[in-house]
Amino acid sequence: MRKHLFYILTFFSALPLWAQQAFEYPFQNPELGVEERIDNLLSLMTLDEKVSALSTNPAVPRLGVKGTGHVEGLHGLALGGPGGWEGKNREVQVTTTFPQAYGLGETWDRELIQKVAAAEGLETRYAFQKYNHGGLVVRAPNADLARDPRWGRTEESYGEDAFLAGELTVAFVNGLQGNDPNYWQTASLMKHFLANSNEDGRTYTSSDFDERLWREYYALPFKKGILEGGSRAYMAAYNKVNGIPATVHPMLKKITIEEWGQNGIICTDGGAFKLLLSDHKYYEDKYLGAAAVIKAGINQFLDEFTEAVYGAIALGYLTEADIDEVLRGNYRVMLRLGMLDPSEGNPYAKIGSGKDTIDPWTTEAHKQLALEATQKSIVLLKNDPKEGLLPLNKNKIKSIAIIGNRADEVLLDWYSGTPPYRVTPLEGIRNKVGSNVEILTAKNNADGKAAEIARKADVAIVLVGNHPVCDAGWADCPVPSEGKESVDRQSMNLEYEDLIKVVHQANPRTVAVLISSFPYAINWTQENVPAIVHMAQNSQELGNGLADVLFGDYNPAGRLTQTWVKSITDLPPLMDYNIRNGRTYMYFKGDPLYAFGHGLSYTSFSYENLAVDKTILRDGETASVKVKIRNTGKMDGEEVVQLYVKHLNSSVERPVKELKGFKRVLVPAGKTKTVEVLLKAEDLKYWNVATQQFQLENGNIEIEVGGASDKIYQTKKLPVQK
Repeated sequence: MRKHLFYILTFFSALPLWAQQAFEYPFQNPELGVEERIDNLLSLMTLDEKVSALSTNPAVPRLGVKGTGHVEGLHGLALGGPGGWEGKNREVQVTTTFPQAYGLGETWDRELIQKVAAAEGLETRYAFQKYNHGGLVVRAPNADLARDPRWGRTEESYGEDAFLAGELTVAFVNGLQGNDPNYWQTASLMKHFLANSNEDGRTYTSSDFDERLWREYYALPFKKGILEGGSRAYMAAYNKVNGIPATVHPMLKKITIEEWGQNGIICTDGGAFKLLLSDHKYYEDKYLGAAAVIKAGINQFLDEFTEAVYGAIALGYLTEADIDEVLRGNYRVMLRLGMLDPSEGNPYAKIGSGKDTIDPWTTEAHKQLALEATQKSIVLLKNDPKEGLLPLNKNKIKSIAIIGNRADEVLLDWYSGTPPYRVTPLEGIRNKVGSNVEILTAKNNADGKAAEIARKADVAIVLVGNHPVCDAGWADCPVPSEGKESVDRQSMNLEYEDLIKVVHQANPRTVAVLISSFPYAINWTQENVPAIVHMAQNSQELGNGLADVLFGDYNPAGRLTQTWVKSITDLPPLMDYNIRNGRTYMYFKGDPLYAFGHGLSYTSFSYENLAVDKTILRDGETASVKVKIRNTGKMDGEEVVQLYVKHLNSSVERPVKELKGFKRVLVPAGKTKTVEVLLKAEDLKYWNVATQQFQLENGNIEIEVGGASDKIYQTKKLPVQK
């Protein structure tokens, strides 16, 4: 007997600590199935506890259930910033701050986006577990599509293309959530579902478009985020979709839950429940509204809801079983975050523990990642080869005039956190050139100062752009070309272009740096100024990244994620959501200022030997498309290889061309690299309204490969069969 007891005790002591302890309730036992644990938890909760759990924090203190709330994180964890995300009675917590999502999109780099999101996820866990600050459900990424550059929240989007935005959404989700099979580092909550790309009237307007555009365009990044990225949380939009408020739209259940398998958190936007009555005027009273919201699949409210929910129950509009059904999603997410489990089995549970732990936002690794993201996000819009102005040679320049309203500041947007430091363009350039180069500065041309210092200098750099919060109160943007949340842009013209004209007149050796959250119609600048650079706002390393590019220590390779039009008259009406009416590079019939995918380099590339490993691409297959890229210049550089597809004989209307693959690659000077881009038959399907499914057509496609949508260097026809 002693021998048997010895073996039993030996076996028991070898188990993890959590497996050795006795559990008061079955839901605490990680060995049980997820649904079994949730069944038990719901059976133990009172109605009051269930109603309370419909908030953004489904904690149940009586049962020892610790929940976690939401944090913002479009381009770094936000526990501070202009939006005051530190929370009531809390001190601001600095965190690593990356370029705006618009700039991250301009990197066209899946691997980088995933690393940025992973660093953000680590900081989120750390702040939550070390300082009890924030939460583990991160409201990011924004999977909305920037179909129109006048949209006030363009800065939050990865661009106008559904495939590109979807791929980067997947990368960001993967980075936030991590790669552990059982637990998430943080939970990625995508926003805003669906077709939320106008600010003026967003609380009552309807985004109207046909079923094919719903499936093929507007919903695609969210679908990818769920099916390929594994996100199990999203936020419903303020607007109506084809006449029905998104908060109560059947699409939440019928498509995202029943078709895509979304089984976690679906939350309202801030105040969206009340807007169903006040702005949409969709229900007679809040009790009917509350019942409709929950029955639609929503399980977290971002405004006051308890009185309405209790009233709905009392009036018979809602049952406790209805609440149980949606609450399951909240606890599935909590279980994946490890909130109901002992810490021993969760690899993320130890983040922030230990006396010698170093705050991650202070580490060199996170600073370098912010710098890399900034460098890779910068787009060289123009560099006249006759002038050869960029890159600048600091050894041959004796003086630089640095001019403009964005020269000595790093501006934060509404969803930004507070960075531990900020390097402005002026600081970055000074750091780069040292004391041997004289720096002359002017914010504007008051008293003719900008022109005066430009004439004296060897080169002039003009830094201009929008203010991301319009330097004004909520819903107020005094400058017509500026926009933000709640305000769409009224102009595409850059108000500061006259300053560029004055400086260029004084010194033709002028570099224009546009630091902006969206495109501008800078026609005069493009025609006259020899070198133009674009970058997004917000990065703590903005100045260093810019200086690295201006002086050639980093060869730029960023690419535009939107079509930059020449005039506001090139755009359809803002509320026209049918993109086939001339919107985006896929349907635009005009001559753009800069095409989708545009971006220059300090070196040059040639494309050779386009090859496809299949003679016919069939349903379910993936073709390997290979092309040889040769760096024909004298400087190492990156090229963003872009693969577009044109349907040559489709029975339905298709885009002029559409992106279906891309890869950012480094090619040393004088070297050749074979680049492989995969083309999936699945990505060639269209939504057949009659059969209610995606369908592959028999026919021919043209594969187009190049460095931008308007720079196609190699083409090849390929038959497709279902």
